[in-house]
Amino acid sequence: MKHRSVFLVTIALIAMLTLVPMGMVSADGHCEFADYTISLGGLAPMSAPGAVAGGVAMDWAFKQAAADINADCGVQIDGVNYMLEVITGDSEGSPERGQAVAERLILEDEVDGMVGVYHSAVGLATMGIMEENGIPTIFSEPWNDNVSANGIIEFDGAAPRFDDGIDHIFRISPASSMVGSVVTDWLIALGVEDVVLIVENTDYGQPAAADEQARLEAAGVSVSQIDVELGTEDFVPILSRIQAGPVPDAIRIVVTGETSFNLTQQMAELGIAPTPDTICVTNQIAFQHVQYWATVPDGNYCAFNRVGIIPSLFNDTAIELNAAYEAEFGDIVPSFGMASYDAVFMMVDAMERAGSYSDAAAIVDAIEASDILLSQGRYYFTYGSHNPDLPEGTPNFMWHQWPDPIVTVMQYFEQGQSSLEAAVVYPEVYQTHGTAYVVPGTSPDM
Repeated sequence: MKHRSVFLVTIALIAMLTLVPMGMVSADGHCEFADYTISLGGLAPMSAPGAVAGGVAMDWAFKQAAADINADCGVQIDGVNYMLEVITGDSEGSPERGQAVAERLILEDEVDGMVGVYHSAVGLATMGIMEENGIPTIFSEPWNDNVSANGIIEFDGAAPRFDDGIDHIFRISPASSMVGSVVTDWLIALGVEDVVLIVENTDYGQPAAADEQARLEAAGVSVSQIDVELGTEDFVPILSRIQAGPVPDAIRIVVTGETSFNLTQQMAELGIAPTPDTICVTNQIAFQHVQYWATVPDGNYCAFNRVGIIPSLFNDTAIELNAAYEAEFGDIVPSFGMASYDAVFMMVDAMERAGSYSDAAAIVDAIEASDILLSQGRYYFTYGSHNPDLPEGTPNFMWHQWPDPIVTVMQYFEQGQSSLEAAVVYPEVYQTHGTAYVVPGTSPDM
């Protein structure tokens, strides 16, 4: 069994330990903790070519969640308080690296659960490892539909990922189809006739683009696609192809992380988009306005999909989390930071209700029965072993999938603007500036 010391052996602490029962540790006179520390593995891209900004935010969220939980006497199981730690492993955005890190966290660090993952390719590559080892897992960011659908259907010719009747994988980020439908519905509502998709060649980009293309073409929109590799720095040859052809009504960037920043800036700098004739729709990481404007100074009037609760709907937990993030980074907390924070709390809540940190079957049952209000809203799972029959017409990705993530389209309309002040343009129910699109060179007040 894994044991970790949670104290420094000093004379003062030794004296304090004589006042508490054997096997317990007193923290700052407020809580008494068992000498076993519950640990979660957190997968995040902390270095290139992964989305480093995303990984940094997720790592911060893991640690902030653990700190908040420990400040409230940790994980409380059967009257015993356990301190919590989250060990972050750097996936680098690579499936192979993600697999190696996941194996290390499980086999060497002996984590009791897993949270996180940013890239779909990493999620798809590591799910089998978590299943084989019976590790309850809550993914907070990968979007590929099959991250959740793979629990009940064949994927790449393989049987469903679990063969013992237990599916250990859950997801609280949206499926790509949930995000793409909002963006495409917005473009269709604006009446665009032709769209260029610039797509990363990954397990996130290609399926997401295929879904968006199908939706657009079904509405009579002409679509062309250009594929790019993550880590590309010079997009001029690719963008020249767009400049040489007919001007499209919209350019949709299905590229993640810092690569999307580089692409968006070069596209704007060349005068391709955004313009009064061509809509720019970039990646959700544009919501991190400090990094966006530092890297994309010419990106005013670009729109971006925003996953997660919008600032005007922040609850008390979200407000406090955002304040802590702003104090650390001077920026608005991104959705994947909020989701990663919430995933830790969801796992702890499930362990407490299961009455165990090691009984995977009981923890999975408890996650399926989750009904908890956290920073992004009320979390629950409609379909799983507790309710296994998906009605006809319900997408397979709804298995172990949180059904209520908020997805919006936002748009900057002032240089250097805070994302808190950017316009929510779609869906109409969330619009903040009374318009579905701000034409470049204008403002919502004009």
